[in-house]
Amino acid sequence: MENNKIVKEYILCAAVWYKELQLKKPEVLRLRGLSPYNVDKGIVLCGWRHGNCIYQMVAIYGIYDEDAGESVQGFLTSLNRFVDRKEGAEIAFKSRQIEKPITHPTGLFSEDLY
Repeated sequence: MENNKIVKEYILCAAVWYKELQLKKPEVLRLRGLSPYNVDKGIVLCGWRHGNCIYQMVAIYGIYDEDAGESVQGFLTSLNRFVDRKEGAEIAFKSRQIEKPITHPTGLFSEDLY
């Protein structure tokens, strides 16, 4: 609760967390809350669809997704958290962004939202 009102978390956009890619100035970016609060290493790229995130990584780093090391596809939330596809599905259902629970094992896709 914040000022006696309930803060509802919802999905903002698709995101990919590249755990092995390095930030250039983490001491500046992390302290200002510009990266998701629950991400302690690597970078998170956001976009309309996961493909947009992958495009950014290729455009910036010049390497393809599989060459970037460990990565997780998920979502950025309204509380500045990175969540994987399964937790994203739970949040989207609770916040009424989707009408019914996601039953496939992969979890939420951006196409399920918009």
